[in-house]
Amino acid sequence: MRLKKSTDLALRAVMRLAVTKQNESLTTREVAEAMAAPYAHMVKVVARLQHLGVVEARRGRGGGLELTAFGLRSSVGWLVRTLEGEEEVVDCDGDPPCPLRGACLLRRALREAQQAFYASLETLTIGDLVGSPTGPVLVGLTARPQD
Repeated sequence: MRLKKSTDLALRAVMRLAVTKQNESLTTREVAEAMAAPYAHMVKVVARLQHLGVVEARRGRGGGLELTAFGLRSSVGWLVRTLEGEEEVVDCDGDPPCPLRGACLLRRALREAQQAFYASLETLTIGDLVGSPTGPVLVGLTARPQD
């Protein structure tokens, strides 16, 4: 299974925010640059994370992004499932529809595999992802120098 680019960016963003020191905040631009992501994409990702209650965004002087307590405790499985949606792995009903759809065992097997994938992530929280050795690397990430 392959994650959408926006889900990948969301996971990287919340991991970076999870290691931000108390009373310190990063801007969306700083997170985008540290994660080597386009700013416009990160803006959309942060807006979605804010809507989900995972990230708090404050505007103006002294503003920035902060991972909420809910965000830190959130299950990685829940976040990935929420961001990815419940779409089928394959589109059997597309145009044209698959001629095997009425008797195919593959669709069910892929759906079960998708559910197992999400279930395997349910035991992890965002906080779990930033332990050593990942946390120190995340703290050290800064904007990449411009060429």
